[in-house]
Amino acid sequence: MTGDRLALLELVEKHQDGDFLCELAQFAAQRLMELEADAMCGAKRYERSEEQVNHRNGYRPRSWETRVGRLELKIPKLRQGGYHPAFLEPRRAAVRALVAVVQEACLKGVSTRKVDELVQALGMTGVSKSEVLRLCAELSGQARAFLERPLEGVWPYVWLEATYLKCRDAGRVVSKAVVVAVGVNASGRREVLGLAVGPAETEAFWMQFLRSLSARGLSAVRLVVSDCHQGLERAAAKVLGATWQRCRVHFMRNALAHVPRRQHQMVAAVIRTAFVQDSPEEARAQWREIADKLRGRFPRLAELMDGAEDDVLAFMSFPKEHWSQLASTKALERVNKEIKRRAHVVGIFPNEEAIVRLVGTLLEEQTDEWQVTRRYMGMETLSNVLNPEPAPALTKEKAAA
Repeated sequence: MTGDRLALLELVEKHQDGDFLCELAQFAAQRLMELEADAMCGAKRYERSEEQVNHRNGYRPRSWETRVGRLELKIPKLRQGGYHPAFLEPRRAAVRALVAVVQEACLKGVSTRKVDELVQALGMTGVSKSEVLRLCAELSGQARAFLERPLEGVWPYVWLEATYLKCRDAGRVVSKAVVVAVGVNASGRREVLGLAVGPAETEAFWMQFLRSLSARGLSAVRLVVSDCHQGLERAAAKVLGATWQRCRVHFMRNALAHVPRRQHQMVAAVIRTAFVQDSPEEARAQWREIADKLRGRFPRLAELMDGAEDDVLAFMSFPKEHWSQLASTKALERVNKEIKRRAHVVGIFPNEEAIVRLVGTLLEEQTDEWQVTRRYMGMETLSNVLNPEPAPALTKEKAAA
């Protein structure tokens, strides 16, 4: 006890103008560990006793984050068995909570500087940029596991949407194409199927992405819904053997680019009349009639409508109950908005892996949310798509007629 009192007096004299509380806490914790180790050994350090049951074996360093600062401790090691101070046990939960806070903040797009301020506000010492990146890197494995999981069952409908995010590549800041695929399974629920990052939306890019989805189990696709991207229609036909639906919302934007602004409302209302028809035949007839009426004033718009008729009205070949969901890429609307929001906070991603980590984790959260909400489509109507009823056979009388 006399030695402890002298050590405390020396500590007070040494840190009269310094960080006394931090040094005092470190001294008390170190002394407590020494006493516990002595009790477990049955003898003090450098002493021998008949009641001794174990021996010291050096120390191992350990940092301990406290409200008074970071304490650098030396935990005694024993030759037989292990020793862990009891007062450090709660640190495990605290560290997990701190890691969860840092990771969640990064997924929300918070910068490393703001993460450091957040940690300090919690009463802990700050974390460096490298430590934040190390903690976030643990999310990469989780995101990759989700994005590379096997796709079981059948997926009659698939939506594809691309957005562009800024990323550093070989010392330059470039725009990377980020493609998200969402599908509806036989039970009528949506799931994120995959994610791809590439330099541009070329046919080769789309082929590689769709082949990766097929290799993971994507099958029985009847319709692919997307904007008009170069090479996508051919890639969907070659890899998936599916019909392509051109998003009518994106088409309307392209169409109105050929019309003076003051005429936008009128032209858009006229074109939309084709989408409210009761049958594909009526819709196609209305579409051609509209194109002919607009041909005199807006020839480029009429030419666009002539070439896009089959693609924009493809959704009408499927059950009417699905038309509102199949006509556009609105199944991905909320997801894309959230990706853009978080990417705007980040600004420029350091590499493609950072994009996959952030967007992939976001997509996993969205898929989990979809599993506990109402079905996107009815199972009965989907069964008609997957198992269409065969056309009735002609009788001899009908064949003769």
